[in-house]
Amino acid sequence: MTDEQQERETPAAPVRGGGRDPLSAMPPVGKSLNFVPSAKRLIGLLRPERGRMVLVVALAVVSVTLSVIGPRVLGQAIDLVFAGAVGQQLPAGQSLETVVAGMRAAGQNDMADMVSRLDVVPGAGVDFGAVGRVLLIVVALYAFAALAQFVQAWLLNDAVQATVRRLRQEVEDKIHRLPLSYLDGQPRGELLSRVTNDVDNISQSLSQTLSQLLISLLTVIGVIVMMLSISPLLTLVALVSIPLALLLTRQVMKRSQRLFMQQWQHTGELNAQIEEAYTGHELVTVFGRRREVGARFAEKNAELTDVSYKAQFVSGLMMPIMMFVGNLSYVVICVVGALRVVSGQLSLGEVTAFVQYSRQFTQPLSQLASMANLLQSGVASAERVFELLDAPEQTPEQAARLPRPTRGRVAFEDVSFGYGERPLIEHLDLVAEPGQTVAIVGPTGAGKTTLVNLLMRFYELDGGRITLDGVDIASVPREELRARIGMVLQDTWLFAGTIRDNIAYGNPDATPEQIQQAAEATFVDRFVHSLPDGYDTLIDDEASNLSVGERQLVTIARAFVADPSLLILDEATSSVDTRTELLLQQAMAALRTDRTSFVIAHRLSTIRDADVILVMEDGGIVEQGSHDELIAAEGAYYRLYQAQFRGAAVDLDEEEAVEQTQGTGAATS
Repeated sequence: MTDEQQERETPAAPVRGGGRDPLSAMPPVGKSLNFVPSAKRLIGLLRPERGRMVLVVALAVVSVTLSVIGPRVLGQAIDLVFAGAVGQQLPAGQSLETVVAGMRAAGQNDMADMVSRLDVVPGAGVDFGAVGRVLLIVVALYAFAALAQFVQAWLLNDAVQATVRRLRQEVEDKIHRLPLSYLDGQPRGELLSRVTNDVDNISQSLSQTLSQLLISLLTVIGVIVMMLSISPLLTLVALVSIPLALLLTRQVMKRSQRLFMQQWQHTGELNAQIEEAYTGHELVTVFGRRREVGARFAEKNAELTDVSYKAQFVSGLMMPIMMFVGNLSYVVICVVGALRVVSGQLSLGEVTAFVQYSRQFTQPLSQLASMANLLQSGVASAERVFELLDAPEQTPEQAARLPRPTRGRVAFEDVSFGYGERPLIEHLDLVAEPGQTVAIVGPTGAGKTTLVNLLMRFYELDGGRITLDGVDIASVPREELRARIGMVLQDTWLFAGTIRDNIAYGNPDATPEQIQQAAEATFVDRFVHSLPDGYDTLIDDEASNLSVGERQLVTIARAFVADPSLLILDEATSSVDTRTELLLQQAMAALRTDRTSFVIAHRLSTIRDADVILVMEDGGIVEQGSHDELIAAEGAYYRLYQAQFRGAAVDLDEEEAVEQTQGTGAATS
């Protein structure tokens, strides 16, 4: 474990980047950001697709227009059939006016009013030719409406997928612009959940809701227009149900919005816990904590299940509520419409068309209610992704350039730095001349790893400056600065691929000869030949087919093939055996020639040949000099050295005493 990690785990130390709780950047459980602004911003992501979206809206208008005209035209066919059926019952040879007058004379006023509105020929039957022509028109209307909706849905899906692709890229780019302090303050599983689960949920929500919302809204508008053209009174009856439905839906949505936000936050927390337990599986097993880990997982899983059930249950109430309100409206419309037909104020075809419109009117409202479930979930995920996108970024890059070639003179000038309100390094001055090896030692939490992290610009200084060949590194683009520095950490990281690929990761343009040279210099070549496929041996995700020491050797070879101007070794030999360590010391001594090197060391035996040894305590340099000079001074370094080697000697003496005692006892027996 590096000092940086140990500092991170120290209870008294605040989280990097401001001393905030790791989850403080997220909204509290049960609360979400304002739904409307988040929804607007989510729709705003489609702005680059405005051309296709205009065509999508135009096709949706065409589709809905043709669909809402269909019932009105179909009503004409019903009127033709009904008129033919009534005409068969009337005496042939008389005019319609004569028949109606006879009905009124007989006191059949309602019947006379109804017949007078029909296009009836007394004595004639149903004109099936006319009915067939009307039905063909209806079929054509619905066919073209379906075709327009299909093309509209295809274009919309294409636009949504392009938008989500840009969003994923934006999130990926944002992560690279975030300061390390932000990433340190976020559980890894929670961050991954936002990048993967939440973005996927946004994609699903946009794909399934946008088309349906657009069609439903246009359908409601078109149906209202057609209903008004038939009967304003029946339209008023249909519209009365809307305020009641909206009131009930609003209450449900407010509750479900909070629940969906909780659901996705619990999902992120559960993912963080799973990731932690998976990566630390060996440690959990060694210490016998599997039961506790399983209990924590079960507890968090139960919380997620509970809030997911509540979210789905509450949001699922919308559809039944809308159906109930719609059915009430349907009953009233049928009764009032029947009375209007009997009174002759509407034809049977008009009432039939209106009843169809009333069902078309409530259906999109019900669909909107059912889509609210997915929409709420999508907006909740969007809020979490937007929160990541809005996180403070690293300071803007400047355009200064480092000299070529870089000599490697590093100077810390009055440098101060702290994690939040906790100062760690104050007014530090240090100069490393080109080609020097600077070893940094000190107790845990002294700031050793922090020192090299500042050189890498993983964090920005609170005061002072660091220069490389006289150029302030804060004025140099981070990518250019880090391209001149090779860094080997105590914790190895290898990706799935061949050993050759992992070494070449330090320099993608490296030739096979350069890779071979780096492997030989770091003694990777010694064990590679014992592997089945040599340098082409595939390393799995966990690099389990290599030993810990072999992994470390590969990471060192990766840094060497990059041929950096500066070399940083953070206890890079801690995982190798003593014999390999001695070989590595020889190799690194040759490779450090004409290259400034910073070596963080816990094992003092590894840095005896360093040009300068810095002893750090509480963020400051308390001693510096060569090994012999510091031993002679009998200061902080001397005490560290004595504590480390005297402890080892005491252990050996105790082992010898135990062996002698056991031997004496055996002889006595």
